[in-house]
Amino acid sequence: MSDLATAIPTRPPAAELLDKKMKKSHAMISTGVVLVALVVGLGFIAFHLISDLSGAQAGSVWAYSLLAIALLIALGFEFVNGFHDTANAVATVIYTHSLEPNIAVVWSGMCNLAGVLVSNGAVAFTVITLLPVELILQVSSGAGFAMVFALLIAAIIWNLGTWWFGLPASSSHTMVGSIIGVGLANQLMHGHDGTSGIDVDQVTKVFKVLLISPLVGFGAAFLLFILSKWLIKYPALYEAPKDSSPPPWPIRALLIVTCTGVSYFHGSNDGQKGMGLIMLILIGTVPTAYALNHAVTGNDVQQFIVASDTAGKILDAHVDNNGLLGADPRTEVTDYIRTKQLQSDTVLALRELVEDTNHEVALYKELKAVPPKDQTNVRNDMYVTSEAIRIMQKSGKPTFTAAENAGLSAYKAKVDKSTKFIPTWVKVAVALALGMGTMVGWKRIVVTVGEKIGKEHLTYAQGASAELVAMCTIFAADNFGLPVSTTHVLSSGIAGTMAANHSGLQWSTIRNILAAWVFTLPAAAMLSGSLFWAFSQMTH
Repeated sequence: MSDLATAIPTRPPAAELLDKKMKKSHAMISTGVVLVALVVGLGFIAFHLISDLSGAQAGSVWAYSLLAIALLIALGFEFVNGFHDTANAVATVIYTHSLEPNIAVVWSGMCNLAGVLVSNGAVAFTVITLLPVELILQVSSGAGFAMVFALLIAAIIWNLGTWWFGLPASSSHTMVGSIIGVGLANQLMHGHDGTSGIDVDQVTKVFKVLLISPLVGFGAAFLLFILSKWLIKYPALYEAPKDSSPPPWPIRALLIVTCTGVSYFHGSNDGQKGMGLIMLILIGTVPTAYALNHAVTGNDVQQFIVASDTAGKILDAHVDNNGLLGADPRTEVTDYIRTKQLQSDTVLALRELVEDTNHEVALYKELKAVPPKDQTNVRNDMYVTSEAIRIMQKSGKPTFTAAENAGLSAYKAKVDKSTKFIPTWVKVAVALALGMGTMVGWKRIVVTVGEKIGKEHLTYAQGASAELVAMCTIFAADNFGLPVSTTHVLSSGIAGTMAANHSGLQWSTIRNILAAWVFTLPAAAMLSGSLFWAFSQMTH
C-alpha cells in the first residue's frame, strides 16, 4: 500500500506552477503590451497635467514640489491597492490556469481601466465626506496637507504589512480606519476650538457596508454553489485543477467572464477611493486649475442660476424669523455641518450663501472666468451649501415637501457638477497604478485564495461562484455610491463555497483573515492619527 501511495503523482504547489508559467514566452508579449500602455498613459497624463497647470495662475516652486510628492504618495496607495484588491480579481483565473498569469494581469488591468474611466466619482466623494469639514475647506493649509499625507501613508504601511503575510486585507477598510484616526486626532488636538472629528453618520453607513459585505459574500456564494450543483450537471466544473493545463473551454470562458466582471467593477468602485484624495491634493496645491470644474459651460451656468433662484425661494419659506444672520454665512453653515444641529439662523445663512454664490457665478458667466483669488472661496461656498442640503434632506429638518425636495436636489446636482469632478487624466493615473501594483504583488494573494482558505484545492465552480457574487455585490455598491471591499467579498465567497462543498476550512488562514479584518480599523486609525499629529507639529 505504501508503494502504491508513493506512486500516485501529487500536484505541485501553486507557487511552483506559477513560477514556471511566468518563464514562458507569453511574458514577452504581455510585457510589451504593458510598456506600450505605460508610455501612452504617462504621455496622456503629462500632456493634460501640463495643459491644466499652464492655464492656471503660476504657483511657487514649493507648491509644485508639494503637488509632485503628494501625487506620488496617492498613486503609491493605489499601487499597493493593486497588491490586494486587484490581485483578488485575477486569483481564480490564474489559479485554475484559465489564463496565463501575465495575460490575466494585463487583461485585468485593461478592465480596471475601463471601470475607472466610466466611474462617476460618487464613491470617491462619499469617502471625502467622512473627513472633518474644516480640513476639507482648508486643504491648502498645513493641517490640510497633514491630513492627506497621514491618511495615505498610514494606509500604505498597513496594506504593505498585510500583503507581506499574504493576507487578503481590505484597502477600503484601511482607508476608513485612516480617516477615523485623522478625525479623532483632529478633535483631540483642537476640540476646545470647536473643531470637528468624524462624520459619525457617514462613517456608520460606510462601516455597515464593509461589515455586511463579507456576510453577503459568504452566504450568496454558498447558495449559488449549491444551486449550480443542483442545476448544472457538468462533472468537470466541480473538479480542481490537476496540473498546469487549462480547463475545458466552457469552464475557461466562464472564469474569464467572471474575472472580467470583477476587474471592471473593481475599477469602478475601488479605483475611486484614492481619486477623492487626489482631487483634494490638486485643489490644495493648484486651486486656480482644480477648485472649480472649468468644463462647465455657459449653458450649464444659466441652468445653475435658474436652480439657485428656485432653491433660494424654497429656503426662504423655511427661514426662522427669530434668526439673526452672523457676519459670515459660510461659518454658520459649516457649524451646522459639523454639529448636525439646526439653529435659528441656519436656514437663513444657507439662503444667503445660495444667493451670494448665485450672484457671483452670474457675474462671471463661466466658472473658468472666476478670478483666481476667488476660485477657492466659490468652491468652498458651493461645497458647504451642497453638504448642508444633503444633511437637511436626510434629517427631515426643516420639513420640505416632495416638490421642495426635488427643487433642492436639482440645485444640489448643479452645485456638485461644479465641484465634484474628476479629470480623465486622474482616472488614467489611478488605473495605471492599480495595474502596476497587480503585476508586482499578485502571486501571494493568488496562492492564499486558491489553496489556503479551504482544506481542498479550489474547484472551477467555486472560483466562478465567488467571482459572480463579488461582481454583483460591487455593482450594487456602485449604484448606491458606497465603497465596498473586493477582498472581503471574494475571500468570504471562497470560504462560502468551501463550506457548501464540505471541503473544510483552514481555520488558521480564516483566523488570520478575520484578525486582519478586526485589527485593520484600529491599527490604521492609530497610525494615521499619530502621523497627523506629527505632521501637524511640523507645519506649525
